[in-house]
Amino acid sequence: MGHGSAFLKFWWDQTARNTFLEYLPKDDLANFRLACHDFGVRGAPILFRDLSVTFRTGTFTRPARMAALERIGHHVRTFTFNMEHTSQTFLPPLLDPVTGEERVYVYETRVSNPSPVSRRKRPKYGSWEMSDMLIKQYNPLFHAATNIPAFIRAFKALRNIEHLKISCPGQEPAQRYRRCSVDYALISLRIAVERAPLVNLTTLSLLPIHPAGVFYLRSMPGFGTLPNAPKRWAQIKKLAIHMDAWNFESAYGATDHLRFLHEFLSGFSDNLERLFFRWKGGKGPCPFTLDSEPVFQRDRRKTPKRTRFRRLKQMELKNSHLDARQIDSFIRRHRRTLREFDFSETSLRSGTWDDALAYLSRMSGSEDWKKNQIVEEPITPISDGSSSGEELYFGSPQHMKEFLRNSVYVT
Repeated sequence: MGHGSAFLKFWWDQTARNTFLEYLPKDDLANFRLACHDFGVRGAPILFRDLSVTFRTGTFTRPARMAALERIGHHVRTFTFNMEHTSQTFLPPLLDPVTGEERVYVYETRVSNPSPVSRRKRPKYGSWEMSDMLIKQYNPLFHAATNIPAFIRAFKALRNIEHLKISCPGQEPAQRYRRCSVDYALISLRIAVERAPLVNLTTLSLLPIHPAGVFYLRSMPGFGTLPNAPKRWAQIKKLAIHMDAWNFESAYGATDHLRFLHEFLSGFSDNLERLFFRWKGGKGPCPFTLDSEPVFQRDRRKTPKRTRFRRLKQMELKNSHLDARQIDSFIRRHRRTLREFDFSETSLRSGTWDDALAYLSRMSGSEDWKKNQIVEEPITPISDGSSSGEELYFGSPQHMKEFLRNSVYVT
């Protein structure tokens, strides 16, 4: 191949080359890299830019996989961690092998691999008796989920990621108050994110997440948290959450998970710029105005504090029901920074949309701003607390791709 050939002129043009590689199907790109060394070097950043992992027993422990991850990890920009709730992730009650009584396991994190000498002196799970019960009664997936050093090693290899996606679908409502292997994996993942040098991480997507998942992902004292851990989460500027809905009118535990959600969102209040939230399944309350949510009025001592996102520019709330005064309060609270908001598929329990958006008319001095609004579907108030079981329209891969790359997350 001569130096003056048309192909070399094309290949050495960076814009033309990158455009060609972007449109090449992944299977073809993988084969294309095998042609020569230069093709492999140029194609690797695009081929490995998006990496998706379904967590299993050997995901972060098999030597061959970890060696491959350390070779290509610096190319990854979007990392997706998938772990579905299944029969394998369910953890039954821990039973004493002698008395048959249920034993309580208090989890203690171990963030480094002990030396062979200390391993013989100190068991992994607190005591030799507890370690023996856990090894015999819990499946290998649980032990892989609690292997924090393996998670840390993996995320150190992914040092250039900008977008972290976490997907934990399939939790049964009956298991909502039981800890499972997915929860232990989320603890390990959070510790790894806080300890790895992920200086470029700015986007977090929980699509979907079970209600208790945010409790294990939030930075709080305990569970291996470092004093400087909040700095890592302060990097997040774009947050998207799909959360499973539940019975919010229940007299037992109706507000527990809402408080966890409130505390999780409050941790991003200083730097978050774009925020998307959707209830998966039935309609739920507005997670941004829980301080005025009626479900907390039964016990005012447990009412969450008001949250203001100091740099919020764009917000989307879907499949929710709330009061007009809550929308008005949210707009007033963020009037200095908020540029765009979307309340699609949202129903009003009280008041009208004119009441909810009245502050915009007062700010502009007229109602001309309404002429430029796009109405996707009629939105009518609801008189009861019923919730619809409609499917998640936002869950299609194409729509998700457009949202994460072009719509909300455009800088």
